[in-house]
Amino acid sequence: MSDRLIEERGFGYAFDPKACEECGGKCCTGESGKIWVSVQKIPEIAAFLGMKSEEFINEYLEKSGYRFTLKEKMVVKGEYDCIFFDRLLGRCTIYPVRPMQCRTFPFWDYFKDHEEELRNECPGIL
Repeated sequence: MSDRLIEERGFGYAFDPKACEECGGKCCTGESGKIWVSVQKIPEIAAFLGMKSEEFINEYLEKSGYRFTLKEKMVVKGEYDCIFFDRLLGRCTIYPVRPMQCRTFPFWDYFKDHEEELRNECPGIL
């Protein structure tokens, strides 16, 4: 992990990636949501997993309208994990090829107006 804080133009906070080591994956768990995967990213993730794209789509993705989203695992009623989040290790099992939505967290436009919600979820927000 980097020792540097990450800042993005237009956001009123910085992110300390070292916090991920202690966090336990709060951004990968919780209430159900969509984890979008672009069609262009599918072959890369499939190859990382040693699968064909079609296998990957059938096993790990759901269609939502015209888009694909990663499946989730229900942990307890109302609480879900991303299908690729390993609770025992506390991390993503496809981290090097994770979708863009995951790569850009916590710098999502939504959080520009919901910073307090983000601060409650992510210990790396400064």
